[in-house]
Amino acid sequence: MLETQRWTDNQLRLLTSYDDFPSWLTPDELAAFLHRALKPYEDPLPAVRQGLDDALSTSSPIANFVLVAEQDKQPVGAVVMLKTRMQAYIPENLLLFIAVDPECRGQGLGRRMLERVIQECDGDVKLHVEYDNPAKRLYERVGFVNKYAEMRCIT
Repeated sequence: MLETQRWTDNQLRLLTSYDDFPSWLTPDELAAFLHRALKPYEDPLPAVRQGLDDALSTSSPIANFVLVAEQDKQPVGAVVMLKTRMQAYIPENLLLFIAVDPECRGQGLGRRMLERVIQECDGDVKLHVEYDNPAKRLYERVGFVNKYAEMRCIT
């Protein structure tokens, strides 16, 4: 049985630009962490890095952000949040990526990060999740509902 850790705000670092990165972590290292920790539901590494760029670009006037959970100066969790600017059509916040290190899963970190990003967001939050992803149960417990089926035309 995994030992339950009490995750605190001291272990959660909010990044709103690349200037906010701690000295022990680079954007490329965070992208690599996300790519690894998202398996088997990961996007290609360049797409993960693009998501970080979109969230932390100083040229955007909107309040995107990244939340990093750290333990011993190592990332053990991360969330990438983007503003959609479409609150009239879809929720105004998109949870682009959420990942927890496999060694830290089942200890409440994913829930703590979700609660924190929901507090930080102004408005509703949406995310995409594969039907067979075990994290889907966590999202439902936190309050996410399955409102629509997503359909795509892949060309």
